[in-house]
Amino acid sequence: MPNPKLVLASASPARRRLLQIAGIEAVVCPSDFDESQVNIDNAAELVKTLAQRKAETVAPQFADALLLGCDSVLAIAGEIHGKPADAEEAIARWQMMRGKVGDLYTGHALIDQQQGKTLVRSQVTRVYFANVSDRQIEAYVASSEPLKCAGCFALEGKGGLFVEKIEGCHSNVIGLSMPLLRQMLGELGYDVTDFWQISEIK
Repeated sequence: MPNPKLVLASASPARRRLLQIAGIEAVVCPSDFDESQVNIDNAAELVKTLAQRKAETVAPQFADALLLGCDSVLAIAGEIHGKPADAEEAIARWQMMRGKVGDLYTGHALIDQQQGKTLVRSQVTRVYFANVSDRQIEAYVASSEPLKCAGCFALEGKGGLFVEKIEGCHSNVIGLSMPLLRQMLGELGYDVTDFWQISEIK
């Protein structure tokens, strides 16, 4: 059975970059799924549900494809945080986050249309935030980077300066756990290295 084309149902440039660095060139088709439709208090279940809905939203546009949906949130002391609504919220969030520990959850959904199978998993990574100053917070928010990120920071960007350490999967914090993706592809009967051969997708 030939490998299907991999479709990334996400507008995240960081997720696409992770795949490219790993030698996988995916078709990018952002999902327009309205996340406000889903209201779940458990972070792991929330990201799994959102990831699956995103992949399902894009699925009708691609026949015989392998669709990957992802979603991330940060949980601190049981409270779930997604992308901040604006700069004011981002500043307040960082003032709350600094010096604390959070759990970054990313949901992963793979819909294999060739086999009629769907896998949904979540990964969590613990993040230790530095005790940054108000000036540093304001400068970071002014860069606009945290406004685009679940959890209000980008580990692979300027936000990496304000993270003391992480425990768990590094790429999961960026939005896609590469080890988990490898495992999920394996469960579906694929070898991740075979996707390195797909250099052109028409």
